[in-house]
Amino acid sequence: MDLRQLTPELSVSPQIRPEELAALAAEGFRVLINNRPDAEVGPDEDSLAMKAAAEAAGMEYREIPFVPGQVTPDMVDAQAEALALPGRKIAYCRSGNRSTVLWALTRAGHQPTAELLETAAQAGYDLSGVRPLIDSIAASGR
Repeated sequence: MDLRQLTPELSVSPQIRPEELAALAAEGFRVLINNRPDAEVGPDEDSLAMKAAAEAAGMEYREIPFVPGQVTPDMVDAQAEALALPGRKIAYCRSGNRSTVLWALTRAGHQPTAELLETAAQAGYDLSGVRPLIDSIAASGR
């Protein structure tokens, strides 16, 4: 697994396999956030398989599929709700980038944009393309 820590409570990752969830739970992760749409994976990694594996590992499961370029306010709100759950969280998609974008959008207006972009860059994700969206959310006071 390629876990990349954004905050003490949140790591992001490329696709996670169901058989990896017990080890993640043993490492202290309590919430699994799936940002990958089922259309991008086969039945072994779809939302039903991941939910069953997360629950078997004793983890809370949240599904917030993010099709590239199609972020919505409802997705940002759902991600914020998932991130507010107690315990360590791991969010994943194909590469971890979309999960990082959603994290940054949930933090818009709560942390400086430059700080969000730097945290993402330190984890290996370039969010400069979504800077205008982060700034717009921050300016709206959302």
